[in-house]
Amino acid sequence: MKTRLLHARANVKDLNAAVQWYEEVLGFTVAAIWPPEKPNYVHFEHDGGAMFALLEHENYPTPGRFNFYVDDVDSLWDKLKNKTEVLEELFSTPYGSRKFTILDIDGNELGFVQDNT
Repeated sequence: MKTRLLHARANVKDLNAAVQWYEEVLGFTVAAIWPPEKPNYVHFEHDGGAMFALLEHENYPTPGRFNFYVDDVDSLWDKLKNKTEVLEELFSTPYGSRKFTILDIDGNELGFVQDNT
């Protein structure tokens, strides 16, 4: 079976605080908010990858890890390592990539990977 992931969502405690963190720390830009009358969901701009979204929900953090593939993981590591809670420091994997993992303000695991193959 072939699949293609088009949408991933993380649960957060406070949507406004989480959006502020994702914008200020990671540089994400909100593309849509829902529902308009009492928002509890946002998704961010994306360029060819899966749409990443946040939902204000009592069940947070979301189990699992969200890996974002980037072009320059070393520069991103230098930018984020002192601004976030680091779960895994930058390292080279035995399968040809470099990666690190941080936690967002709600404890969701965010991995950033550069595939060198």
